[in-house]
Amino acid sequence: MQGREISQAVIQRLPRYYRYLGELLEDGVERISSNDLSKRMKVTASQIRQDLNNFGGFGQQGYGYNVKYLYTEIGKILGLEENHNMIIIGAGNLGQALANYAAFEKRGFVLRGLFDINPALTNTEIRGVKIRMMEELKEFVRNNDVEIAALTIPKDTAVEVANMLVDNGVRAIWNFAHTDLNLPENIIVENVHLSESLMKLSYNICRYNEKHKE
Repeated sequence: MQGREISQAVIQRLPRYYRYLGELLEDGVERISSNDLSKRMKVTASQIRQDLNNFGGFGQQGYGYNVKYLYTEIGKILGLEENHNMIIIGAGNLGQALANYAAFEKRGFVLRGLFDINPALTNTEIRGVKIRMMEELKEFVRNNDVEIAALTIPKDTAVEVANMLVDNGVRAIWNFAHTDLNLPENIIVENVHLSESLMKLSYNICRYNEKHKE
């Protein structure tokens, strides 16, 4: 697999495989065929086999997939056996909701700090992590090997903050700000535009309603 370029479409499906396999483990399922997995995930069995063959296959003909083994191996591919230090910029409702999501730690994402401009939040803690003021951000990033920063701040400040983070060693941005970030190519950006997701829902609801009009 080393040096082989994996398509983004395959990479985007890996977390779904991981989630479904985790649910199978919780249900006590030890092995599963690609056909049975496809029924659960609404992905064709052929697509599942093609996706997993990018990483070695993992299955045995006539046996299927060992659920625990496949779950573990996909976790390794996703880098979930390593710890990734992360911070959240913006401790409003969304930022605090993210900070309260305890599953981060189970996946190796270690929340090291939260930052905001509201002095009323100074030294407030969320699950033991202190909210700091933005003036402390640059030094904190430099001294704590921060890999990932989540931006839950207004779009008019997001670009400036993102550039400052990158200049101080942050390698990945989880962008909830409603703006695109023009960052160097070696910086990894994952955009999460909530309003765009709602607009997709709106479109599909309208199409559904039109299709089912009496």
